[in-house]
Amino acid sequence: MDLSTFNRKIIPIRIRLLKRAGQLLGNDSDAEDIVQETMLKLWDIRDQLDSHPNVEALAMTILRNKANDLWRQRQRFAGMPQETGTESYTTEARSDMELIGLIVEHLPPLQQAVFKMKEIDGYEAEEIISIIGCSPEALRQNLSRARRKIKEEFVRLSNSRTI
Repeated sequence: MDLSTFNRKIIPIRIRLLKRAGQLLGNDSDAEDIVQETMLKLWDIRDQLDSHPNVEALAMTILRNKANDLWRQRQRFAGMPQETGTESYTTEARSDMELIGLIVEHLPPLQQAVFKMKEIDGYEAEEIISIIGCSPEALRQNLSRARRKIKEEFVRLSNSRTI
């Protein structure tokens, strides 16, 4: 699908997507972001859209999945202690989280992607397998390697910080 066909077939769906995103999220800025991500995903798979029987239904499914991802991410962060006047979330805990984030950024790309999808974004194993296109065994191995590397590096760097 070329740009002009994409603009003619897909861009008119945007208004309905925005309305649905507003219903799902209730926040206009979040709704706009999710619609934009949906449009980017549709652009990425534009070569497959010509043969798809119902592009609008596909777009709505992608939108719903993006909204679910955002909800999952918010649920994960909602469980974390927030900064208050009593400082329940200490500076040390924040620096540990930053250190883990740096370690994750230095993992090999596949391990990094698998770890982020599973532990940060909250995807289920089946979802990750379908996105990445790997076997369940490969997913398990990459996740295990990523966790082990993060643990080893965290312990090593934490020990060197306290000396």
